[in-house]
Amino acid sequence: MTDKAAAIEKPAPIYPVVPGDFTTAPFGVTPSQTVGPYWHIGLPWADGPDAAPSDAPGRITLTITVIDGNRTPVADAMIETWQADTLGRFDHPDDPRGAVELTPSGFRGFARSAADSTGTALVHTVKPGALPTETEVDEAPHVNVSIFARGMLDRLVTRLYFPEDTDAHTTDPVLSSLTETERAKLIATKVDGGYSWTVYVQDDDADGVETPFFEL
Repeated sequence: MTDKAAAIEKPAPIYPVVPGDFTTAPFGVTPSQTVGPYWHIGLPWADGPDAAPSDAPGRITLTITVIDGNRTPVADAMIETWQADTLGRFDHPDDPRGAVELTPSGFRGFARSAADSTGTALVHTVKPGALPTETEVDEAPHVNVSIFARGMLDRLVTRLYFPEDTDAHTTDPVLSSLTETERAKLIATKVDGGYSWTVYVQDDDADGVETPFFEL
């Protein structure tokens, strides 16, 4: 370096750096990523839609169609379901009654299914039993359903109920907290071989067709 170059002073930084301890810096909640569209690369698997094996007694098919706010099928949606077995039990340590082997044999309680071009996903399962609560009132048989789709910051979580359980619906803690119109949106239609249900992810009309979702 020449003496002339050494004599030139470096300009002060426009944004001075203030030394500090980053380990004590206050950080907020990490922002959510969008859900899709990358699940089709690796999330679905061959028997993902099969919560119950093909030879399971009482096996049914849930046909779930996802429609967006423009009344257009969500062709790249993904469905996940989680439910109790036919006796209303879970093979999970969080079940306050204790984890048990599920009924029927081979039932796993969880399914993951990608929608086709019509926005429809199939889940092969069994009808769950009622679930006890901390009170004397049981939860009506239902399937917990999560909806994943491109552009969503978080999954949507809702429930599918069965049309024949009308008496249980009147006392179910979730359904009884909704209006009559809202309750009807969570009840599937019985069809040959199982049940059909449509999920509407959005509607600008507060009294429209939008499916009730849980706040996460």
